[in-house]
Amino acid sequence: MKGLAVKHILIAVGFVLSPLAWAAQKTATLSVPGMSCATCPITVKKALTKLGGVVDVKSNLGRRETSVVYDDTQVSLDALTRATKEAGFPSTVKGVKP
Repeated sequence: MKGLAVKHILIAVGFVLSPLAWAAQKTATLSVPGMSCATCPITVKKALTKLGGVVDVKSNLGRRETSVVYDDTQVSLDALTRATKEAGFPSTVKGVKP
């Protein structure tokens, strides 16, 4: 009986804390006007994924944009744009979604 109560408490705590874990994840859209060929998005992705806290990177070469899913408690927008600039592709933040 005691073990069952502990199990229920742990499950309840998990439900309470799980939204907090997701709350830090955001998606930034970066304008990367220098992307002009098929290898450019690969270079941008490599630069961004080296940063701790970057979860996913997808680029749209036609729109010259890169979408970055990241944990904002681990990496800042400034760090994202700095990483692309250091890779030879200066970028600006177009928007951020929770």
